[in-house]
Amino acid sequence: MIVGVGIDVCDVSRFAAAVQRRPGMITRLFTPAEAERPVASQAARFAAKEALAKALGAPSGLSWLDCEVHTDDLGRPTFKIIGTVAARAAELGIGRIHLSLSHDAGIASAMVVCEQ
Repeated sequence: MIVGVGIDVCDVSRFAAAVQRRPGMITRLFTPAEAERPVASQAARFAAKEALAKALGAPSGLSWLDCEVHTDDLGRPTFKIIGTVAARAAELGIGRIHLSLSHDAGIASAMVVCEQ
């Protein structure tokens, strides 16, 4: 059963400009592995974290660093969740989280489906 769905888009150039203005954003939003990725990939990961928060009901108190986007050997993105994000997922009875990412034509997007 689907528990939540979230989608988010991020303008890559706007995201890059925000990071240039406030470089500390990187350490607040991303794990060290995510922070090393190119800006379009970071924008997609930001969109993924936003989409997951929406799928979880957008509760306050979630930590950006408690959610990390991994890419498997086939290029498929998945989440590693811990702490506040894992606690919220458990509270909702979520057993699987599906993630799709894209970045093209200056836009990064993500879609998340949470199911029991």
